Amino acid sequence: MKLRAHGNLWALTSGQRLRYLAAVASTGLTAVCLFASPLVVKAFIDGPLAIPRIDLGATDATLFGLPAVVRAGIEFGLWSPSGAELLAVRLTRTYGLGACLWGGAALLVALSAAGALFLYWRGRHASIASEAIVRRLRDALYDRLQRLPCAFHDRSETGDLVQRCTSDVETVRVFLQAQVVEIGRALILLGAALPILLSIDRGMTLVSVALFPLIITFAILFFRRIKQVFQRMDEAEATMTTVLQENLTGIRVVRAFARGPHEVERFGATNEAFRDRSYDLMRLLGVYWSSSDLLCLAQQGLVLVWGSKRAIDGDLELGELFVFITMIGMVIWPVRHMGRVLTDAGKAIVALGRIEEILDEPVESRPSAPLSLAERPGRIEFDAVGFSFGDEAVLEDVSFSIEAGQTLALLGPTGSGKSTILHLLLRLYERDHGSIRIDGVELERLERGELRSRIGAVLQEPFLYSQTVAANISAGRGEMREDEISEAAHAACLVEAMSELEHGFQTSVGERGVTLSGGQRQRVALARALLKDPPILVLDDALSAVDTHTEARIVAELERGHAGRTTLLATHRLSSVVTADRILVLEHGRVVQSGTHAELLGRPGAYRSLWRVQGGIEERIDRGEAPLDEGGQEA
Repeated sequence: MKLRAHGNLWALTSGQRLRYLAAVASTGLTAVCLFASPLVVKAFIDGPLAIPRIDLGATDATLFGLPAVVRAGIEFGLWSPSGAELLAVRLTRTYGLGACLWGGAALLVALSAAGALFLYWRGRHASIASEAIVRRLRDALYDRLQRLPCAFHDRSETGDLVQRCTSDVETVRVFLQAQVVEIGRALILLGAALPILLSIDRGMTLVSVALFPLIITFAILFFRRIKQVFQRMDEAEATMTTVLQENLTGIRVVRAFARGPHEVERFGATNEAFRDRSYDLMRLLGVYWSSSDLLCLAQQGLVLVWGSKRAIDGDLELGELFVFITMIGMVIWPVRHMGRVLTDAGKAIVALGRIEEILDEPVESRPSAPLSLAERPGRIEFDAVGFSFGDEAVLEDVSFSIEAGQTLALLGPTGSGKSTILHLLLRLYERDHGSIRIDGVELERLERGELRSRIGAVLQEPFLYSQTVAANISAGRGEMREDEISEAAHAACLVEAMSELEHGFQTSVGERGVTLSGGQRQRVALARALLKDPPILVLDDALSAVDTHTEARIVAELERGHAGRTTLLATHRLSSVVTADRILVLEHGRVVQSGTHAELLGRPGAYRSLWRVQGGIEERIDRGEAPLDEGGQEA
């Protein structure tokens, strides 16, 4: 959905313009009924009063030979003031004044009913069109967010994105539903009223629209100002939403550190800023509505005063004065309402601009001629790969290869680049230089969907949906049988933990898996990856919250059931890497050591030093002794 291809709100109506046309047509028919009412009243006021002046025979002779539609129009007063009196004259002379008045009342009721029906169809067509457009807009936004690079999400605030997808979309919907048709309504009313009024009295018509240019100019100036004020208010609301979202997401951290008063103060500051911006908008609206009301009432007063003088002087019939007063009242308020239309248009333009900022973001690239991978192999090669976050180098000339079915362990301190290697393999980020291949195929030649379908990933912070344990495990493949879910849970050593829960695998885990422990969340995420049965398994510190004995059981299960699966394991624990086919030790984004556990223990370097420290600690803990401090004394 490319909004900038057309550059304005008009592009949004694509596919729904016939519905809007039907709504405008219904508005026109409503206007016909609306304007016919004062003409009927005029006919039934001026007709009986004009009986002494009417020569019915002469009038009949004048009408003789005209088409039936034209005669009917003249008799109903749509084209000729004398014809406007004719129907009332006939009814009065034939059936009496009472029948004339009852006939006029019945005609007014019929016109009102018809106008209400057309008004209903106007609202129906406008609502269906606006909801269809907004649904398409929401789908386009959500689809774009799913395909934007991780770098975009890294620099964006979640609360602001939620604001754009909800409040800003709603602002656009309000304009499309309520105000688009109002533009057509105002133009139709003004275009229909002016010819009728001009046919009655040109001088009186000019007086009746004397202040219209001032009202319209005031609305345009207001529109230019409202956009700036609304944008500031919208941004203040987005900031407030972001603070609220962060607080609710991290509510346990807030309480653990007794930061409740600080967070309340922080939210209060953003709420106050939003209130102040809202006050600015309300003050501006107040100035516009009060000033435009004054101009509209002054215009109506001018019509009443000048028209009354003309009627007293005998230059204007009483029914004609009624038509002017009524029609100007019908037209001036919709014209004044154009200020509201322009207000909502200004808001919609600002909101649409914020939405377009997302829709204009470039999505993840796709290969022009994508290749496919073999069914099961999983050989991985990194060749002189480099990657940076801004100006900071994260990986420098990293090279290694791993054969299909082997296990590669990545070991190193925090910030050494272990997770980055896994992210580059998943193409969550794009490398700066070098080459990454799977089975000899460059990652850029593969569709991201196919690449990621071949990899089962357990990331450093496992994310669980607010669903049941079973639904979270099967999230990677959709609906699965209970025995398949149970098998994956068994491999992740999760069955025993689930048996302790009241509803077992049907237990709801809450938002982000909050009702489970950290180790349980990691094992659910591991079971989800294993159920996918991928040729490549990526574990990013996936067992950090699991105790050493459970970890040993999981590693044993993975070794028994890996069935040719290539595994990449990033960890801090040496106990997890002992059985790996190859171990890479990283420091500051570079590979400083490479080999098997036995090979690395035989060489001086970071791995052997770490093994002595970490292994000694674990041995003393297993014997029930206290760890040693840096001086060799028991801590």
